[in-house]
Amino acid sequence: MLPEHVYKIATFEEWDAALEKGTFDGAPVDLADGFIHFSTAAQVCETAARHFRGRDGLFLIKVATASMARHYRMEASRGGDLFPHLYARLPVSDAVIWEEMEMRADGGHVLPRWFVEEEGGA
Repeated sequence: MLPEHVYKIATFEEWDAALEKGTFDGAPVDLADGFIHFSTAAQVCETAARHFRGRDGLFLIKVATASMARHYRMEASRGGDLFPHLYARLPVSDAVIWEEMEMRADGGHVLPRWFVEEEGGA
């Protein structure tokens, strides 16, 4: 079942370009795979650690799924877990909030306060 909100980690450059354009077409990996990769709240920490460790200049973006629900699919990925994939461009108007993920000295990330408060740090 598709959650009400999904999460995307994007670079400052990717998201700034999307804000200017009005749609997010995806990161290079998304464009190569033919869909935009998202995470559920429970998957954000592992996604950040696995794919973004040591990378600075990242936003965590909370996205409402209702307006584009028919274009999302929950599909098996790492370890058989179901991940939300969007088979369309993301209207930036679907973004509820976004904030920088600060990088710690060890290369991990500090999740935004709103995410920790809403999701319990997932």
